[in-house]
Amino acid sequence: MTQVHTARFAIGQIVRHRDDAFRGVVMDVDAAYDGPAVETGGVAADQPFYRVFALGEDGGFVAYAAEMVLEDGQSELLDDDARRWFTVDADGHHAPLDERLH
Repeated sequence: MTQVHTARFAIGQIVRHRDDAFRGVVMDVDAAYDGPAVETGGVAADQPFYRVFALGEDGGFVAYAAEMVLEDGQSELLDDDARRWFTVDADGHHAPLDERLH
């Protein structure tokens, strides 16, 4: 029997990597790891994985991260970053200016 996982984070939600590797906005969610089998880095593949438009020192990039390494990052997004990289809808969900959300 297949186990069904409920994603903890929603598209448009701000998240932060628990090791402070990045913070950004969820762009897409996979129910489980959807990549080459050898590249999970020891992280369990049977959990939600997120494509995150992340903010780095040199600008934005897309990261693919397991749910277990992400935390709610609502308070971590700076106003300058929000204006520079995202649009915000009436519900407070963020979308990267140069990426379409699924």
